[in-house]
Amino acid sequence: MGLPLAEVRAIAAGYEGAPTVAAVGSHSALDIADGAVTEGFPTLVLAQAGREATYARYYRTIRGPDGTRLRGCVDEVWTYPKFADLAAPAAQERLRARRAILVPNRALSSYVPLDVIEDQLRVPILGSRAMLRIEERSERENYYTLLERAGVPTPRRVPSPEAIDRLSIVKLPHAERRLERGFFTVASPEEYRTKSAQLIARGTIRAEDLATARIEEYIVGPVFNFNFFFSPLVPREDGLELLGVDERRESDLDGLVRLPAAQQLALPESARVPEYTVVGHGSLTVRESALEEVFRLGERFVEASRARYPPGIIGPFCLQTCLDKTEHPTVFDVAVRIGGGTNVHLGVGHPYGNALWRSPMSSGRRIAVELARAQRDGRVGEVLT
Repeated sequence: MGLPLAEVRAIAAGYEGAPTVAAVGSHSALDIADGAVTEGFPTLVLAQAGREATYARYYRTIRGPDGTRLRGCVDEVWTYPKFADLAAPAAQERLRARRAILVPNRALSSYVPLDVIEDQLRVPILGSRAMLRIEERSERENYYTLLERAGVPTPRRVPSPEAIDRLSIVKLPHAERRLERGFFTVASPEEYRTKSAQLIARGTIRAEDLATARIEEYIVGPVFNFNFFFSPLVPREDGLELLGVDERRESDLDGLVRLPAAQQLALPESARVPEYTVVGHGSLTVRESALEEVFRLGERFVEASRARYPPGIIGPFCLQTCLDKTEHPTVFDVAVRIGGGTNVHLGVGHPYGNALWRSPMSSGRRIAVELARAQRDGRVGEVLT
């Protein structure tokens, strides 16, 4: 099913005056808000009660007597008992009255049920509403399916725990913090059984999630999260842009790997199995000899998305990639919306985006530039779903 595109466009066409750029208050909301105010749009953050201080206090907009923003980037904060309440009919009506255009981040698709986003959330989304579901690895058709269709290399899948014959990673959600990872590495069926039992006992994973977990070969090499942007407003050959690259900081994995081996072995057994909870990001660049292949992967992904989920990917997306010693990229994760690491570039822009646009160009600002151009050219409907 899904919300008809004509209905979304009709809602946006009914907005009088400048739209408000809205985002769920988590993940990369500050990047979205900072980019929007840079391009002159009002901003709105949708927060859960008790989690609003970052936006409502520390980054709230302060204006001068003439209305000029002097400080901050969040004009309004609306709070809800739970994030999912933003999709209630009355809440949606209020968003439409505020002329909201919602920029999806991972928090939106984690806290608001996907069925609701697809079929009931009658608020225009700048991005690819129909593609958010493919980020769920438990879905029969997910981002791995699309990557394979696109001819993009992915890690070899291990069909069952008994088939583990090399270093592999088991991908499943955290037991309590479902937005986070409960990943663990194994090299044999015996290690799988031992580690999974330990993690269940510690409350890190749930036994029932193991049935739908993905097991795949662990690719040894540095991780590069390539933050792309695709514009439907320009000729196809100019549509794909690489804005920047980031890497994850994971707890408590990053702390463990900084310890000498002797100290790691001196830890209690329960502390030797790291968790992969993402707690931050860092900025990276990549050897230019690898960029051409990176662009080829991005182009293949764009084409596959347009064929399978028309109109395809719109705006920001991220290919999370590992490069081996031959510079061969393997994609192991995908974000079909603004990635989690783009805040490392807010305000100063992404290195590659700056080189392309000759101006500081973060992901958040690039989204706002796209919206401004669509408004100017009378093509807003082409960037919304």
